[in-house]
Amino acid sequence: MLQSLEVTDGQAGFRARRSLDESEETARKVRLAIARAKEGDNDALRLLYTCYADNVYGYVRSIVRDDKEAEDLTQQVFMKLITVIIKYTDHGVPFSGWLLRLARNVALDHLRRRRPTPTEDILGDGHTDDQARERASDLRAALESLPHEQRSVMIMRHVIGLSPPEIAAQMGRSESSIHGLHHRGRRALQQELVRLGSAPSTSLARRAVPA
Repeated sequence: MLQSLEVTDGQAGFRARRSLDESEETARKVRLAIARAKEGDNDALRLLYTCYADNVYGYVRSIVRDDKEAEDLTQQVFMKLITVIIKYTDHGVPFSGWLLRLARNVALDHLRRRRPTPTEDILGDGHTDDQARERASDLRAALESLPHEQRSVMIMRHVIGLSPPEIAAQMGRSESSIHGLHHRGRRALQQELVRLGSAPSTSLARRAVPA
């Protein structure tokens, strides 16, 4: 287990962690998770999130100097990781260093744009089809329209794949409140996608708005 060196009071369960677990056992698990994540395994992405979310949060917060922005950007980093992890190759660069470089780029892009959205670049550069871009834009807009906590629950549940108890621990809330946030967020997201004329036909939309 990684050791937390700093805790940000009042935030949604993130700890600004500076240390990294560099044991051989953890390295082995991470290598396996990376290989599985490249094949689309959500459980593998969840393991990487569990291992590194606090490190990413601490690093991003040191750049943007704002707790809420750092929370949103941490989620954005792991959403982007879904599509860019395929680019990672171990040529002497540890995955943790590669991930923090990705986090740095996301944070610096955010500072340049100063747009209050945690959902930019969900689909990455690999989706160039016009219809896919339009759907992704609608989904970003729909997620952005949600209140902060509902958006966080939807992302952690359907993008990162955390369970309701794990989300409750992350956000410092009861499990019943997470179910309530999830129910309201899912309903609001469906309504907003309908308003935008975007049916939830992409894989990501289906995860975000399950039947």
